[in-house]
Amino acid sequence: MNKLLILTIVLLAMNCKTPDARKPVSVKTGSFIDASVERNKRLNAQEQASIEKIIQEQGNNYIASKSGFWYYYNNKIEADTLKTPLFGDIINYNYNVKALNGVLIYSKEVIKTQTYAMDKEELFTGLREGLKLMKIGETVTFIFPSQKAYGYYGDENKIDRNTPIICEVTVNSITQNQTN
Repeated sequence: MNKLLILTIVLLAMNCKTPDARKPVSVKTGSFIDASVERNKRLNAQEQASIEKIIQEQGNNYIASKSGFWYYYNNKIEADTLKTPLFGDIINYNYNVKALNGVLIYSKEVIKTQTYAMDKEELFTGLREGLKLMKIGETVTFIFPSQKAYGYYGDENKIDRNTPIICEVTVNSITQNQTN
């Protein structure tokens, strides 16, 4: 009986051991992410250099925005009585789209007059942020790097992926949201 008791205790002690962690079958080093980061840094540097060259060639007084694009006022309204749009305001505007080399991609006639509810509808990031800077009657030329324009996918029509663009935008009217 003694041997049976000892054997039972030994078997119970062996079964109470915690399981060992299994090693992964394959090891991922993150090399894809590292390569993607490097590729994006190179792309950003190339776009930055192209944009800076255009700004120097044009000689206009471009302003660097906090959002990562550049702009200058073709027509600036100095009156303090006019406000820039706030969340939910309806903006009526026209714009065109050009490549960095100045070739027209979409004219104002093709795009037609647009209406946008500020921050409530889809619009590419650069234009959404640019409209926030504008008053009624102003015309502004924006240079958007690709990440502020149509990004990695382009517009799936005339604008290729990773393409910086120039937009000339005119705000026709701003209808204030009643809650503002």
